[in-house]
Amino acid sequence: MIILTSQAASKIKELAQKQNKPHGFLRLRVTSGGCSGLSYEFEISENTTQDDRVVEQEGAKLAVDNKSYFFVNGSVIDYVQNLMKSGFEVKNPNATSSCSCGTSFST
Repeated sequence: MIILTSQAASKIKELAQKQNKPHGFLRLRVTSGGCSGLSYEFEISENTTQDDRVVEQEGAKLAVDNKSYFFVNGSVIDYVQNLMKSGFEVKNPNATSSCSCGTSFST
């Protein structure tokens, strides 16, 4: 199970509207790379596949393919905005370490 915070749900809907994608949702992928071995990638998309697991909370959707879901199951997806950074943040209980910027991790 993956949880979207209220801040993340609001930002997903805002970005989909700005990109003129009325049925847009946030796609999360885990790819190899980054300083810790695996990286998170985010994009606003409108197309799902049979391989996707879709989470919907507060009218916003998140899609994660099965391979990526293995690495992020149990995570909380938040949106943070402060003086240092702004963006989606994954609080991943499966990560044994992560880089200081929070975009890559290892298990």
